[in-house]
Amino acid sequence: MVIGFVIWSIVALAFVVIAISTYRAEEAVGFFTFVKPPMVKDIKKYNKAVSVLWLVFAIALEVIGIPFLFLKQNSPLFFVMIIGVVALVIGLMIAYVRLEAKEKI
Repeated sequence: MVIGFVIWSIVALAFVVIAISTYRAEEAVGFFTFVKPPMVKDIKKYNKAVSVLWLVFAIALEVIGIPFLFLKQNSPLFFVMIIGVVALVIGLMIAYVRLEAKEKI
């Protein structure tokens, strides 16, 4: 299951890279794919907040993946991990919608 954890960690690292590129962006960033970025009051503050969202998501995703190191293949506890990821993604979307409503012009 170590290979599964390594793949999981690579995905989490990809989200860290997204967080870093979002933080360094000069223009407001789009959060969802193929959606124009919103018009915001303060671009730097908005980009920093979106960057923090992605970074927290990446860290939480990595923590959810830790059981890969200890569980045996086909363990029923993988359902807990799946539910955790679903809850994490829903929480990320809710946090972004609130952030966008707060920062939008």
